Amino acid sequence: MVVFHASALDGLGRNPALPDSMLARLLAFDGGGDGPPRHAVQRAGLSDHAVAVIVDHPSLWARIGFAMSARTSPAQRARLVDDPSPKVRAALAYGPEYHDPRIEVPPLPDAVCARLLDDPEPSVRAALLDSPFLSSSFVVSLATHRDPAARLSAAGAWEELAPGARAALLVDPDPGVRRAAALGACRRDARLTSRLLRDPASAAQALRRGLLLRADAERCVAERTHLALLAENPSLPADLVERLAVDPDEDVRLAVSLRPELDEDRRMAIDFTVGDFDRTAVGWVRDGLADPDVLRRAATSAHPLLRRAAALSPHLPPDLLRLLARVEDPLVEDGLGRHHPDTPEAVLMRVFARLGGTFSAWIAETHPRFPRDGLAARYADHPDGDYRRLAVRDPAAPPALIERLSHDPAVWTRQAAAEDPRLPLPRLREALHVPELASNAGANPALPEAEMAAVLDRAGVPA
Repeated sequence: MVVFHASALDGLGRNPALPDSMLARLLAFDGGGDGPPRHAVQRAGLSDHAVAVIVDHPSLWARIGFAMSARTSPAQRARLVDDPSPKVRAALAYGPEYHDPRIEVPPLPDAVCARLLDDPEPSVRAALLDSPFLSSSFVVSLATHRDPAARLSAAGAWEELAPGARAALLVDPDPGVRRAAALGACRRDARLTSRLLRDPASAAQALRRGLLLRADAERCVAERTHLALLAENPSLPADLVERLAVDPDEDVRLAVSLRPELDEDRRMAIDFTVGDFDRTAVGWVRDGLADPDVLRRAATSAHPLLRRAAALSPHLPPDLLRLLARVEDPLVEDGLGRHHPDTPEAVLMRVFARLGGTFSAWIAETHPRFPRDGLAARYADHPDGDYRRLAVRDPAAPPALIERLSHDPAVWTRQAAAEDPRLPLPRLREALHVPELASNAGANPALPEAEMAAVLDRAGVPA
């Protein structure tokens, strides 16, 4: 297939104006064994008939692409649970590998997950247990599963387990499951923590999260055992916290500075250093991204890592959002752009200006609040092609400007213009035959149906 025919076909697969009849034709395409374009099988709102075509498609890649779609319903994807290929079933079990972090991926039904967990292929079972898209109810149900790997996953959801399930996991016949259960229980059991500290495989995690006996804490400080982890432990005695706050190890002092019980004066009195691009996770903020009190303490702190952690919350109230938007910290701006639905236009523009061409810049540019009005006047003649591309976003940009930008020296600008419905039809038809523009032209919703049909014909898609 000629390259621009294939590219135009790929664009057609994501064209929102593609009629159902042509979509059905495209979905049935074999594509020389590759199947229809990935965008076609991952479209939102596919009909049951379209899903049936994909589920029975002879192309393995078509079924894998559908299994990993973030835009289709769990019930639709679940129709692949009996697929003859373990690769398809593993893709279904894991879920989308890459997706817009602003799109929530709902989990497969628990009954479907249970069948995948009993799949004869180890790769399918492993993919399911590694999936980040499992429901909490399913994970909890794994506590009594015959597979130790499943019970290990259940132990990771310790706080959600019933007392009986916890008790059973603590005496599980599998040593790895018993260890994971003990690490869950040690938050409230100092003797269990003490026992875990004697096991090199669990000592570090027990130091970070377990309820500590004073003797164990003092010994670990004296022996300098995993001090940066110990400094995070909520039960560490106050006098030992103060001792670690002046420890010669910078990582230890930084860990102390992030403790939740410190007031702002004490926190900022610690001698710590934070790099411009440090993203150290702060557990108590991460776990409280929907808690107004946690967010307020973190967002109003002068500690850069706390502000960066708070910026990851989509639940920031308006005053805290405005506060963080004024912080001159690229990682705070990046976090707001990725996660908050009301991120100010100025912040999004700064992320784009600083990171043009990166995933973070794309997230900012596709944010619903990214500026549009006035971009043509500001950027149509900008020396940087990335900025000229922004002119296409302006709803007031006239067709003549869109056509001009479709000839721009920068390929990204030409592609943006080729996908804009204001592009004059003669140039749109022409772009369908330009290799680097064919996909964008195929995705243009202003493409006449006759031209869409011609794209299918030229690519050899059977009628």
